[in-house]
Amino acid sequence: MTPRASISVLIPCLNEERFIGGILENIAGQTYPAELIEVLVIDGGSSDQTRAIVAQWERRDKRFKLVDNPDRYVPHALNLGIRAASGELIVIMGAHAAYPPDYLSKLEEGLQSTGALNVGGVCLTAPRSEAPKARAIAALLRHPLGVGNSLFRIGVDRPTEVDTVPFGCYPRGVFGTYGLFDERLLRNQDIEFNKRIYNSGGKILLLPDVQCTYFARDTFRALWQNNFQNGLWVIRTAKLTRRLSSLSLRHFVPLGFVFYLALAALCSFFGWFAALAPLILYLFLTGAAAFRIAWREGSALVFPLAWAGFPVLHLSYGLGSLQGLWELAKEKIIKKPIRAGQ
Repeated sequence: MTPRASISVLIPCLNEERFIGGILENIAGQTYPAELIEVLVIDGGSSDQTRAIVAQWERRDKRFKLVDNPDRYVPHALNLGIRAASGELIVIMGAHAAYPPDYLSKLEEGLQSTGALNVGGVCLTAPRSEAPKARAIAALLRHPLGVGNSLFRIGVDRPTEVDTVPFGCYPRGVFGTYGLFDERLLRNQDIEFNKRIYNSGGKILLLPDVQCTYFARDTFRALWQNNFQNGLWVIRTAKLTRRLSSLSLRHFVPLGFVFYLALAALCSFFGWFAALAPLILYLFLTGAAAFRIAWREGSALVFPLAWAGFPVLHLSYGLGSLQGLWELAKEKIIKKPIRAGQ
Protein backbone atom coordinates (compact mmCIF):
# COMPACT_ATOMS: atom_id res chain seq x y z
CA MET A 1 0.00 0.00 0.00
CA THR A 2 1.35 3.41 -0.97
CA PRO A 3 2.09 5.58 2.09
CA ARG A 4 -0.26 8.52 2.50
CA ALA A 5 1.27 11.89 1.64
CA SER A 6 1.45 14.81 4.03
CA ILE A 7 -0.89 17.67 3.11
CA SER A 8 -0.67 21.41 3.61
CA VAL A 9 -4.06 23.12 3.33
CA LEU A 10 -3.92 26.79 2.30
CA ILE A 11 -6.87 29.07 3.05
CA PRO A 12 -6.53 32.68 1.86
CA CYS A 13 -9.03 34.89 3.69
CA LEU A 14 -10.07 38.43 4.56
CA ASN A 15 -13.00 39.24 6.85
CA GLU A 16 -14.49 35.75 6.80
CA GLU A 17 -15.91 35.50 10.33
CA ARG A 18 -19.14 34.13 8.89
CA PHE A 19 -17.48 31.10 7.32
CA ILE A 20 -13.97 30.50 8.67
CA GLY A 21 -15.02 28.63 11.81
CA GLY A 22 -17.11 26.18 9.80
CA ILE A 23 -14.26 25.54 7.37
CA LEU A 24 -11.82 24.78 10.18
CA GLU A 25 -14.44 22.45 11.71
CA ASN A 26 -14.67 20.70 8.33
CA ILE A 27 -10.90 20.20 8.24
CA ALA A 28 -10.72 19.00 11.85
CA GLY A 29 -13.34 16.38 10.97
CA GLN A 30 -11.51 14.97 7.93
CA THR A 31 -11.05 11.21 7.72
CA TYR A 32 -7.48 11.75 6.45
CA PRO A 33 -4.81 10.95 9.10
CA ALA A 34 -4.67 13.99 11.36
CA GLU A 35 -0.90 13.82 11.83
CA LEU A 36 -0.41 14.32 8.07
CA ILE A 37 -2.39 17.57 7.86
CA GLU A 38 -1.27 21.14 8.47
CA VAL A 39 -3.57 24.11 7.91
CA LEU A 40 -2.28 27.58 7.03
CA VAL A 41 -4.89 30.33 7.19
CA ILE A 42 -3.33 33.26 5.33
CA ASP A 43 -5.11 36.40 6.46
CA GLY A 44 -4.97 39.74 4.67
CA GLY A 45 -5.54 41.87 7.78
CA SER A 46 -9.14 41.08 8.69
CA SER A 47 -10.95 43.76 10.71
CA ASP A 48 -13.74 41.44 11.93
CA GLN A 49 -13.44 38.36 14.19
CA THR A 50 -11.69 36.17 11.61
CA ARG A 51 -8.25 36.39 13.20
CA ALA A 52 -9.62 35.80 16.71
CA ILE A 53 -11.45 32.67 15.53
CA VAL A 54 -8.33 31.29 13.82
CA ALA A 55 -6.19 32.15 16.87
CA GLN A 56 -8.52 30.06 19.05
CA TRP A 57 -7.98 27.08 16.78
CA GLU A 58 -4.23 27.74 16.72
CA ARG A 59 -4.07 27.60 20.53
CA ARG A 60 -5.93 24.31 20.85
CA ASP A 61 -4.59 22.43 17.80
CA LYS A 62 -0.98 22.79 16.67
CA ARG A 63 -1.91 21.82 13.09
CA PHE A 64 -3.62 25.19 12.57
CA LYS A 65 -1.49 28.27 11.92
CA LEU A 66 -2.35 31.90 11.23
CA VAL A 67 -0.11 33.51 8.60
CA ASP A 68 -0.09 37.27 7.95
CA ASN A 69 -0.52 38.49 4.38
CA PRO A 70 0.48 42.18 4.37
CA ASP A 71 -0.24 42.47 0.63
CA ARG A 72 -3.86 41.38 1.31
CA TYR A 73 -4.55 39.80 -2.09
CA VAL A 74 -5.14 36.13 -2.93
CA PRO A 75 -2.09 35.40 -5.15
CA HIS A 76 0.22 36.83 -2.49
CA ALA A 77 -1.53 34.69 0.13
CA LEU A 78 -1.12 31.54 -1.96
CA ASN A 79 2.57 32.16 -2.57
CA LEU A 80 3.17 32.89 1.11
CA GLY A 81 1.41 29.63 1.96
CA ILE A 82 3.38 27.58 -0.57
CA ARG A 83 6.67 28.92 0.79
CA ALA A 84 5.65 28.22 4.39
CA ALA A 85 4.06 24.81 3.75
CA SER A 86 5.78 21.57 4.76
CA GLY A 87 3.40 19.11 3.07
CA GLU A 88 4.13 16.90 0.08
CA LEU A 89 0.78 17.98 -1.37
CA ILE A 90 -0.66 21.49 -1.47
CA VAL A 91 -4.46 21.76 -1.23
CA ILE A 92 -6.16 25.13 -1.68
CA MET A 93 -9.51 25.69 0.01
CA GLY A 94 -11.83 28.63 -0.55
CA ALA A 95 -13.22 30.55 2.40
CA HIS A 96 -16.82 30.62 1.11
CA ALA A 97 -17.27 26.87 1.02
CA ALA A 98 -17.98 23.74 3.06
CA TYR A 99 -16.20 20.41 2.70
CA PRO A 100 -17.29 16.81 3.43
CA PRO A 101 -15.22 14.58 5.78
CA ASP A 102 -13.66 12.57 2.92
CA TYR A 103 -12.65 15.62 0.87
CA LEU A 104 -8.87 15.42 1.47
CA SER A 105 -8.81 11.62 1.25
CA LYS A 106 -10.45 11.60 -2.16
CA LEU A 107 -8.22 14.37 -3.50
CA GLU A 108 -5.07 12.54 -2.36
CA GLU A 109 -6.29 9.23 -3.79
CA GLY A 110 -7.20 10.88 -7.09
CA LEU A 111 -3.84 12.58 -7.41
CA GLN A 112 -1.78 9.52 -6.49
CA SER A 113 -3.71 7.09 -8.71
CA THR A 114 -3.84 9.18 -11.89
CA GLY A 115 -0.46 10.89 -12.11
CA ALA A 116 -2.24 14.22 -12.65
CA LEU A 117 -0.53 17.48 -11.72
CA ASN A 118 -3.72 18.92 -10.23
CA VAL A 119 -7.04 17.40 -9.23
CA GLY A 120 -10.18 19.06 -7.97
CA GLY A 121 -13.83 18.39 -7.45
CA VAL A 122 -17.25 19.64 -8.42
CA CYS A 123 -18.26 22.88 -6.74
CA LEU A 124 -21.91 22.63 -5.72
CA THR A 125 -23.34 26.14 -5.58
CA ALA A 126 -25.69 26.73 -2.66
CA PRO A 127 -27.64 29.81 -1.53
CA ARG A 128 -26.56 31.71 1.57
CA SER A 129 -30.18 31.84 2.72
CA GLU A 130 -33.60 30.45 1.76
CA ALA A 131 -34.75 33.80 0.34
CA PRO A 132 -36.07 33.43 -3.24
CA LYS A 133 -33.42 35.83 -4.60
CA ALA A 134 -30.58 33.89 -2.98
CA ARG A 135 -31.97 30.61 -4.34
CA ALA A 136 -32.36 32.10 -7.83
CA ILE A 137 -28.77 33.41 -7.91
CA ALA A 138 -27.34 30.08 -6.71
CA ALA A 139 -29.31 28.26 -9.42
CA LEU A 140 -27.97 30.62 -12.11
CA LEU A 141 -24.40 29.83 -11.07
CA ARG A 142 -24.88 26.12 -11.61
CA HIS A 143 -26.80 26.40 -14.92
CA PRO A 144 -25.06 26.06 -18.33
CA LEU A 145 -26.74 29.26 -19.55
CA GLY A 146 -25.24 31.05 -16.58
CA VAL A 147 -21.71 29.62 -16.48
CA GLY A 148 -21.27 28.04 -19.92
CA ASN A 149 -19.10 24.93 -20.11
CA SER A 150 -17.54 25.47 -16.69
CA LEU A 151 -17.64 21.78 -15.84
CA PHE A 152 -16.66 22.17 -12.20
CA ARG A 153 -19.91 24.07 -11.69
CA ILE A 154 -22.30 21.99 -13.79
CA GLY A 155 -20.76 18.62 -12.92
CA VAL A 156 -19.35 15.53 -14.69
CA ASP A 157 -20.14 11.81 -14.40
CA ARG A 158 -16.56 10.48 -14.75
CA PRO A 159 -13.01 11.77 -14.18
CA THR A 160 -12.55 14.39 -16.88
CA GLU A 161 -9.50 16.25 -18.17
CA VAL A 162 -10.12 19.99 -17.94
CA ASP A 163 -8.14 23.23 -18.15
CA THR A 164 -8.87 24.31 -14.57
CA VAL A 165 -10.51 23.13 -11.36
CA PRO A 166 -11.64 25.09 -8.31
CA PHE A 167 -9.14 25.31 -5.45
CA GLY A 168 -7.00 22.30 -6.44
CA CYS A 169 -4.67 19.66 -5.01
CA TYR A 170 -1.10 19.82 -6.35
CA PRO A 171 2.10 17.83 -5.77
CA ARG A 172 4.54 20.25 -4.21
CA GLY A 173 6.97 19.80 -7.10
CA VAL A 174 4.53 21.46 -9.52
CA PHE A 175 5.49 24.85 -8.11
CA GLY A 176 9.16 24.16 -8.68
CA THR A 177 8.45 23.27 -12.31
CA TYR A 178 5.86 25.89 -13.25
CA GLY A 179 6.60 28.67 -10.76
CA LEU A 180 4.25 30.35 -8.32
CA PHE A 181 1.00 32.24 -8.81
CA ASP A 182 1.29 35.48 -10.78
CA GLU A 183 0.96 38.22 -8.15
CA ARG A 184 -0.03 40.78 -10.78
CA LEU A 185 -3.32 38.93 -11.23
CA LEU A 186 -5.62 39.94 -8.40
CA ARG A 187 -8.20 37.63 -10.00
CA ASN A 188 -7.84 34.64 -12.32
CA GLN A 189 -4.46 33.74 -10.79
CA ASP A 190 -5.59 30.11 -10.36
CA ILE A 191 -6.98 29.90 -13.90
CA GLU A 192 -3.77 31.32 -15.35
CA PHE A 193 -1.60 28.96 -13.29
CA ASN A 194 -3.66 25.93 -14.30
CA LYS A 195 -3.48 27.00 -17.95
CA ARG A 196 0.30 27.09 -17.60
CA ILE A 197 0.17 23.44 -16.60
CA TYR A 198 -2.47 22.52 -19.19
CA ASN A 199 -0.75 24.29 -22.09
CA SER A 200 2.49 22.47 -21.27
CA GLY A 201 0.79 19.09 -21.51
CA GLY A 202 0.21 18.51 -17.81
CA LYS A 203 -2.93 16.66 -16.78
CA ILE A 204 -5.62 18.41 -14.71
CA LEU A 205 -8.52 16.21 -13.63
CA LEU A 206 -12.02 17.02 -12.40
CA LEU A 207 -13.20 14.21 -10.13
CA PRO A 208 -16.98 13.66 -9.95
CA ASP A 209 -16.93 12.00 -6.53
CA VAL A 210 -15.09 14.93 -4.93
CA GLN A 211 -17.48 17.70 -4.04
CA CYS A 212 -17.53 20.86 -1.98
CA THR A 213 -20.30 23.38 -1.43
CA TYR A 214 -19.77 27.02 -2.42
CA PHE A 215 -22.07 29.67 -0.94
CA ALA A 216 -23.07 32.14 -3.64
CA ARG A 217 -23.63 35.85 -3.22
CA ASP A 218 -27.24 36.58 -2.35
CA THR A 219 -28.06 39.97 -3.90
CA PHE A 220 -28.04 41.20 -7.50
CA ARG A 221 -25.81 44.09 -6.47
CA ALA A 222 -23.17 41.76 -5.03
CA LEU A 223 -23.51 39.46 -8.06
CA TRP A 224 -23.06 42.43 -10.43
CA GLN A 225 -20.03 43.79 -8.57
CA ASN A 226 -18.27 40.43 -8.40
CA ASN A 227 -18.98 39.53 -12.02
CA PHE A 228 -18.00 42.99 -13.29
CA GLN A 229 -14.60 42.51 -11.65
CA ASN A 230 -14.34 39.00 -13.12
CA GLY A 231 -14.99 40.39 -16.59
CA LEU A 232 -12.56 43.26 -16.07
CA TRP A 233 -9.81 40.86 -15.03
CA VAL A 234 -10.33 38.75 -18.15
CA ILE A 235 -8.85 41.60 -20.18
CA ARG A 236 -6.27 42.54 -17.56
CA THR A 237 -5.12 38.92 -17.36
CA ALA A 238 -4.71 38.70 -21.14
CA LYS A 239 -2.84 42.01 -21.13
CA LEU A 240 -0.49 41.22 -18.25
CA THR A 241 0.35 37.69 -19.42
CA ARG A 242 0.34 38.73 -23.11
CA ARG A 243 -1.40 35.43 -23.89
CA LEU A 244 -5.06 34.85 -24.71
CA SER A 245 -4.32 31.21 -23.91
CA SER A 246 -4.10 32.19 -20.23
CA LEU A 247 -7.90 31.97 -20.31
CA SER A 248 -10.59 30.03 -22.19
CA LEU A 249 -13.09 31.00 -24.86
CA ARG A 250 -15.98 31.00 -22.36
CA HIS A 251 -14.38 33.93 -20.53
CA PHE A 252 -14.86 36.15 -23.59
CA VAL A 253 -18.45 35.18 -24.50
CA PRO A 254 -20.15 37.86 -22.31
CA LEU A 255 -18.06 40.55 -24.05
CA GLY A 256 -19.38 39.26 -27.37
CA PHE A 257 -22.92 39.53 -25.98
CA VAL A 258 -22.38 43.19 -25.08
CA PHE A 259 -20.96 43.89 -28.54
CA TYR A 260 -24.01 42.22 -30.08
CA LEU A 261 -26.39 44.42 -28.06
CA ALA A 262 -24.56 47.55 -29.18
CA LEU A 263 -24.62 46.40 -32.80
CA ALA A 264 -28.29 45.41 -32.58
CA ALA A 265 -29.17 48.89 -31.30
CA LEU A 266 -27.44 50.45 -34.31
CA CYS A 267 -28.89 48.02 -36.84
CA SER A 268 -32.43 48.39 -35.49
CA PHE A 269 -32.70 51.68 -37.38
CA PHE A 270 -32.50 49.70 -40.62
CA GLY A 271 -34.50 46.62 -39.74
CA TRP A 272 -35.48 45.90 -36.19
CA PHE A 273 -36.51 42.27 -36.59
CA ALA A 274 -33.25 40.99 -38.07
CA ALA A 275 -31.26 42.93 -35.48
CA LEU A 276 -33.34 41.92 -32.48
CA ALA A 277 -34.16 38.31 -33.40
CA PRO A 278 -31.14 36.94 -31.44
CA LEU A 279 -32.16 39.04 -28.43
CA ILE A 280 -35.71 37.67 -28.63
CA LEU A 281 -34.24 34.16 -28.75
CA TYR A 282 -32.03 34.99 -25.75
CA LEU A 283 -35.03 36.18 -23.73
CA PHE A 284 -36.97 33.07 -24.69
CA LEU A 285 -34.15 30.69 -23.73
CA THR A 286 -33.40 32.43 -20.43
CA GLY A 287 -37.13 32.60 -19.68
CA ALA A 288 -37.50 28.87 -20.29
CA ALA A 289 -34.44 28.17 -18.13
CA ALA A 290 -35.81 30.42 -15.37
CA PHE A 291 -39.13 28.56 -15.49
CA ARG A 292 -37.36 25.21 -15.05
CA ILE A 293 -35.29 26.63 -12.20
CA ALA A 294 -38.43 27.89 -10.44
CA TRP A 295 -40.11 24.52 -10.99
CA ARG A 296 -37.18 22.66 -9.40
CA GLU A 297 -37.04 25.15 -6.53
CA GLY A 298 -40.79 24.82 -5.99
CA SER A 299 -41.28 28.59 -5.83
CA ALA A 300 -43.07 30.84 -8.31
CA LEU A 301 -41.18 33.82 -6.86
CA VAL A 302 -37.91 32.36 -8.12
CA PHE A 303 -39.05 32.59 -11.77
CA PRO A 304 -38.90 36.38 -12.32
CA LEU A 305 -35.79 36.64 -10.17
CA ALA A 306 -33.95 33.97 -12.16
CA TRP A 307 -35.10 35.48 -15.47
CA ALA A 308 -33.81 38.89 -14.42
CA GLY A 309 -30.66 37.30 -13.03
CA PHE A 310 -29.40 35.93 -16.35
CA PRO A 311 -28.86 39.38 -17.93
CA VAL A 312 -27.40 40.66 -14.66
CA LEU A 313 -24.88 37.82 -14.80
CA HIS A 314 -24.04 38.23 -18.48
CA LEU A 315 -24.09 42.03 -18.75
CA SER A 316 -22.00 42.64 -15.64
CA TYR A 317 -19.29 40.30 -16.89
CA GLY A 318 -19.41 41.66 -20.43
CA LEU A 319 -19.36 45.31 -19.34
CA GLY A 320 -16.45 44.54 -17.03
CA SER A 321 -14.53 43.18 -20.03
CA LEU A 322 -15.53 46.27 -22.03
CA GLN A 323 -14.13 48.44 -19.24
CA GLY A 324 -10.92 46.41 -19.50
CA LEU A 325 -10.73 47.08 -23.24
CA TRP A 326 -11.30 50.79 -22.62
CA GLU A 327 -8.44 50.85 -20.11
CA LEU A 328 -6.23 49.10 -22.65
CA ALA A 329 -7.21 51.53 -25.41
CA LYS A 330 -6.53 54.57 -23.20
CA GLU A 331 -3.14 53.17 -22.28
CA LYS A 332 -2.19 52.68 -25.93
CA ILE A 333 -3.42 56.17 -26.86
CA ILE A 334 -1.37 57.74 -24.06
CA LYS A 335 1.75 55.75 -25.01
CA LYS A 336 1.36 56.40 -28.76
CA PRO A 337 4.25 58.62 -29.92
CA ILE A 338 3.33 61.98 -31.47
CA ARG A 339 4.98 62.62 -34.80
CA ALA A 340 6.77 65.85 -35.50
CA GLY A 341 4.45 68.44 -37.00
CA GLN A 342 1.30 66.97 -35.41
